[in-house]
Amino acid sequence: MKFRVSLVAVIATVLALATSAFAQDRRDVRLAEDIGRSITSYARLTIFDDINATVENGMVVLTGKVTMPFKKDDLEKRISKVDGVRTVRSDIGVLPVSQYDDELRYRVSRAIYGNPSFWNYAAMANPPIHIIVEGGHVTLAGVVNSNVERMLARSLATGLGELSVTNALKTDAEIRSE
Repeated sequence: MKFRVSLVAVIATVLALATSAFAQDRRDVRLAEDIGRSITSYARLTIFDDINATVENGMVVLTGKVTMPFKKDDLEKRISKVDGVRTVRSDIGVLPVSQYDDELRYRVSRAIYGNPSFWNYAAMANPPIHIIVEGGHVTLAGVVNSNVERMLARSLATGLGELSVTNALKTDAEIRSE
């Protein structure tokens, strides 16, 4: 009889821990959604900035690149004020000031968002393709509907005076499976 009581106690403890972990995961998912809304509603974020956030047990890690130092500071402050955030670690990099990089950003953005295949994205309040240029190297980040659009975006970003193009775009299907 003792064995059954002990086994029941062990099972109850395991279920309580699993329920607690599941509840924490749900809180983290809700917190990540709130953080995502806070980032996308930041008015000074452009297609030339790319910010990502991960959440674990209320601890937030921000990564990505921004074009101006004040954006990094503003985003850190915004995220730290979100209800449920315990700590914020910022690994956001600030892109160096460069007239060449600025001109390349505009050339690439015109090539992509000026293409009829991407007009629906260009009309969005927060266009999903981000163009990060650092020292003449272009990185495309964000989300597109299909692999064809991913390949087309890379093709359009090539041959504009860049040193290299890294295609970090993901499709909707890839994002849903993560």
